Amino acid sequence: MDQALVAKLIRMVTGVAMTERGVGKWLRRHGLSPQRPARRSYRRDQEKVDTWLREEYPAIAARAKAENAVVTWADQCGLRSDTAPPGTSWAPKGQTPIVRVSGRRFKVNIMSAIATRGALYFTVFTQKFTSKVFTTFLDHLARQSGRKVHVIADRHPVHRSKAIRAWLEENTERAELHLMPDYSPELDPDEILNADVKRHIHAAHARSANDLAHETRRFL
Repeated sequence: MDQALVAKLIRMVTGVAMTERGVGKWLRRHGLSPQRPARRSYRRDQEKVDTWLREEYPAIAARAKAENAVVTWADQCGLRSDTAPPGTSWAPKGQTPIVRVSGRRFKVNIMSAIATRGALYFTVFTQKFTSKVFTTFLDHLARQSGRKVHVIADRHPVHRSKAIRAWLEENTERAELHLMPDYSPELDPDEILNADVKRHIHAAHARSANDLAHETRRFL
């Protein structure tokens, strides 16, 4: 809510007219500051999120420590060539700057996991994200870690599929999957990596899917 709306609300409730500048000073005097709001889905169950943070995650961390295992946070994202080039550029008034792009539509996907101590594991692929892709990633993750991995991820349909459950049952000594509460992406630090990739990899500049995949791997 901006200061003009706050001033309108104050006038409606109290009958007192305040300038926007006066409202700003009053809000700061009461410990408030202008901030960009964080987005939260109205479908989110905050009680479940709080319970998960208070009880389930500490239990996962404790089990991993007892097993000498690794806790990782996993997520996937995609980069598309038909997205607009980010940012702005200086140009004479009335002359819109032009960025040369391939004009072709292609996409690459990223599956990554960040360990609690900062190690990064990732794969870049051009096919659709499927159970086969995810089990292959889990297999490589456990192999590269050299010990059991506890993987925390969102409730993507692939993560909840029968094929994934079957693979996990066959590999209980190597990997275990824990799903976060619905609509709570901010719990996953891998989301920060996704945002960083999308900020720095200009997919619209790539000439092909292979070119985009190579640049993404280089950046990661």
